[in-house]
Amino acid sequence: MATTSAGAATNVGAPAAGGAVWPAPGPAARLGAAPFAGFVLSAVLALALALRAPTGLAVLGLAAFGLLHNVLELRYVAGRFATVLTGPLLRLLLALVTGIVLCRLLPPSRASQAAEILLAYGLLAAACRYGLRGRPRLLAAGAVLLVAAGAASLAFPAYHFVVLAHLHNVVPLLFLAEWSRRLRRGRAGFLALQAGWVLVVPALLLSGLLDGVLSQRPGGWTDRLAAAYTPPAWLTPEAGLRFLAVFAFLQTMHYVVWVWFLPRYAPEAAERFDARVPALRGVRAWVLGAGAGVLLALLFAVDYAQGRSLYAALASYHAYLEFPVLLMLVLGLGANRART
Repeated sequence: MATTSAGAATNVGAPAAGGAVWPAPGPAARLGAAPFAGFVLSAVLALALALRAPTGLAVLGLAAFGLLHNVLELRYVAGRFATVLTGPLLRLLLALVTGIVLCRLLPPSRASQAAEILLAYGLLAAACRYGLRGRPRLLAAGAVLLVAAGAASLAFPAYHFVVLAHLHNVVPLLFLAEWSRRLRRGRAGFLALQAGWVLVVPALLLSGLLDGVLSQRPGGWTDRLAAAYTPPAWLTPEAGLRFLAVFAFLQTMHYVVWVWFLPRYAPEAAERFDARVPALRGVRAWVLGAGAGVLLALLFAVDYAQGRSLYAALASYHAYLEFPVLLMLVLGLGANRART
């Protein structure tokens, strides 16, 4: 169980580049054995299910926890990074993400994909402009990198969306690393544990070392999901099942982070969100997420494809907002370290 220090309970921000205010590490904490055991047991169970029933784990996990984790992640990000997500920047990011939502509600086409890609890089450009104010050379270098990456994404959109799907499930590692700054002891062990399930387990799955226990049941939704989560040039029956297992495993652990760990061990983020959005104070956010999840599950049961499309659109707010936040955080903290 985490314990906090009263002297560190106030989450005073530190100035970053251009005068931005970044959150301090948060209340000092010590972790007992429970969270470590929770992550280990969750990873073991998620890996077992991903090996034996990757399609069922991916589909049923999304139906059960998809919208709930959306709400809880947005609550954490909006509360934890309240000093960043405010004013004109917040309005700009929300406008760009809303544009992405509209693109996803349109019938799939090359034009809608291109528009989504451009809006996604617009989010990163806004983050660079905000995080690199006062550092024109780095801002120019960032612009060049974004233009090059954007051109590659537009040229190979299928690869862009495969990478995006997996990258979204890897992002919790960065949020957990940021959270761990508050740990007085055991930070190295905590980060090693997180790197184990985020990086080592997927590497084992992709290497083929676990193929002997990986369910070999192609066809139907398994083939469709495998194609969605595998780089096109690598799409073979064996590789497709490996990438699907990786996605199902990481998605499940993604839910563990947002539905269990951060709500339990970063309560001050929820308190800040409650102050900003009183209508969703306390248990109301959980009720909203769970209630919306039930409706989504019913839609999945009637028409999975339509439910998946609707979810993909609604999930854009949490999936895309995390990238500029993390980029600004890295840029801002880097500026702070450079001045100390």
